[in-house]
Amino acid sequence: MGKFVVKQTKTGTKFDLKAGNGEVIATSEVYSSEASCLKGIESVRNCCVGEIEDQTVEEVVQVKHPKFEMYVDKAGEFRFRLKARNGEIIATSEGYKAKASCINGIESVKKNAPDAEIVKVD
Repeated sequence: MGKFVVKQTKTGTKFDLKAGNGEVIATSEVYSSEASCLKGIESVRNCCVGEIEDQTVEEVVQVKHPKFEMYVDKAGEFRFRLKARNGEIIATSEGYKAKASCINGIESVKKNAPDAEIVKVD
């Protein structure tokens, strides 16, 4: 079972969504307060049902928010970002060498986020 790990940084609070095996699936921005971070987690839980907008193909089919945008970064790796209903980015992934691995990451967010426990770390 996955978990949201909430931790303080020098500039605020952020979360990592981890899969049952401890791997980080998605990361948040740094929020100004813990309360805002917890709202971000709720937003991920509510929005992880979104479809995938594959921006790695020539003809991109636009998908309504909430959605996962899959794209290729400057280093040539596949990544995804989860966007909320208002278009804000609420979680991002690491870089993946293979497109299939990126899709697996999205599926892992969909599977783990809804029931993931929240763990606060100092």
